[in-house]
This record gives sequence, structure tokens and C-alpha cells, in this order.
Amino acid sequence: MRNSDNETSALPGERKSERTRAAILKAAQELFAEFGYARTTVRDIAARAAIDPAMVMRYFGSKDALFARATAIDLKLPDLTQTAPAQFGDTLIRHFLDIWEGLSSTGILTMLLRTSASDEDVAAKMRNVFAGQVLPMLARVADPAEVATRAGLIATQLLGLALCRYVLKVPPVVAMTPERIIACFGPLLQRHITGELC
Repeated sequence: MRNSDNETSALPGERKSERTRAAILKAAQELFAEFGYARTTVRDIAARAAIDPAMVMRYFGSKDALFARATAIDLKLPDLTQTAPAQFGDTLIRHFLDIWEGLSSTGILTMLLRTSASDEDVAAKMRNVFAGQVLPMLARVADPAEVATRAGLIATQLLGLALCRYVLKVPPVVAMTPERIIACFGPLLQRHITGELC
């Protein structure tokens, strides 16, 4: 039977290759989260994925390349120029809640946050995510001379919330509904984006 123009087909070998790549990535994400970069070996990843260690190298080339792929994050930050200025804070906290616990959640941010305090490679990854994505977002709506400070202040709020809610699981913070978090954190983020700096 001929496939329609909008259908895609894959040979059995291609499907197996995709499954193998996905299994390696999943194993790597789990182990990097549990043990950090330094203590996770290619052999550990291969064992978790139930494949030969040589296959990890075949698909990703090196542990560094696999780490970069396993922890790749696109925050898909909103374009604040398309948002009413008074709604910047609410827009941002809603977006991050969706990344952490909504339909867009992959668990990667929580994984990185969990190990960043004890693993410098992971901490560098987190810094790069915020520097590479939060700074450009703010640069479109804030004074360029203040962007770095404002991004740092935003990071204290977002990462502090994530640490307490998803890693440390502080009971009162875990118990907060998303709407209450938005009500509490929206104004804080708004101040960091548009308010006077201290």
C-alpha cells in the first residue's frame, strides 16, 4: 500500500535505532540526575539502557556530548514584547509552572537543579541556560545596563521556588496551588522586570 503524501514511514532498522537512542538518553538523564556528571559512567548508562557500552559511543560520540544532549533545555520563553507590561510577572511564572509541572514538563530542569549544588558541570549547565535564554528575553523589555542584575534576581525567585517545591519538597510550598503561586510570585517577578532596582 502506498503511503499518502503526509505520512512518514520508517524502516524497521530506523525504528530500532530511534528506540535505542531514546533508551540511552532516558538512562543518561536518570543517572545524571541521581549521581551527577562526574560519578556517572558510560558503562552505567549502557547497563541502565540494557545495551553494550560501545553503542553509547556510536550514537553520541562521547560522555560530554551525551551529557549535553541529555540535558538540552529550550525554555521556550514567552516574547514579553507581545505581553502587556503589567502582565510580565504573571506571564513568566505561569510559563515556568508549565515547564515544571504542566504539559510541557520533562523533569530536566528539576534534575539539573537537584545535582547542581554538588556538581560543577551541572551548575555550569544551569548558568548557561539562564544566561543564554533569560537574558535575551529580558533584553527586549528592560534597560540593557540592568538586564544581568534583573535576570539574576529572577533566577533567585524561580530557582528558589523550584528547589523548595520539587527538590526539598517543603510541605507548605508543595501544598500551594498553582494559582496561589502565581498570585504570590507574579508581583515579585514583575518588580524584578519593571520595578526600581534596590
